[in-house]
Amino acid sequence: MDERDVFILAEQALKDVIDQIKDDQWDLVVPTGMTRQPATLREAINYHAYDSAWVPDTLAGKTIEEVGSAYDGDLLGDDPKGRYAEFGERAVTAVRALTDLGRTVHLTYGDYPAGEYLKHITSFRGFRVYDIARLIGADTTMPADLVQGMWDELGPSMEEWRQMGIFGPAVEVPQDASLQDRLLGLSGRDPYRE
Repeated sequence: MDERDVFILAEQALKDVIDQIKDDQWDLVVPTGMTRQPATLREAINYHAYDSAWVPDTLAGKTIEEVGSAYDGDLLGDDPKGRYAEFGERAVTAVRALTDLGRTVHLTYGDYPAGEYLKHITSFRGFRVYDIARLIGADTTMPADLVQGMWDELGPSMEEWRQMGIFGPAVEVPQDASLQDRLLGLSGRDPYRE
């Protein structure tokens, strides 16, 4: 499994949890730490759609200046689940077409190899699967292959990312905890918090 495969697993798992959002849950306020500023669940999902919308252009080598404000504003419209799925499908199609994980892509915070970019956005999606499921009262069990892929891909970099402020302090979990709980603890999430 490489960065493309793990991204696709994360995107599918995120779509699956978004599909479980009930009509009366879109206005839920997301917990502090899930977004940079106070937001509703709909606003958080709109930002994920925005992130997915960028994937084809980013992998094509486009810069922020070239794309401009094409994806600003409300991307979800009257069909938030369907619209999110459209952006996710476009992102997956672009990732499947990527043949060179080493090609340079341009991000707001610098130029990176495409494979590294995929790790960044996989982390964003993968952990949101758990966060959103928890928020809406759905099953928080992530797909085992996604958990394994994230563990293999992100685990070695967690401390470095933590030092950059991406993850909070690690949460200690028992040695015999599930791989998902160890991954969540490593990311600063407490899988045992009520």
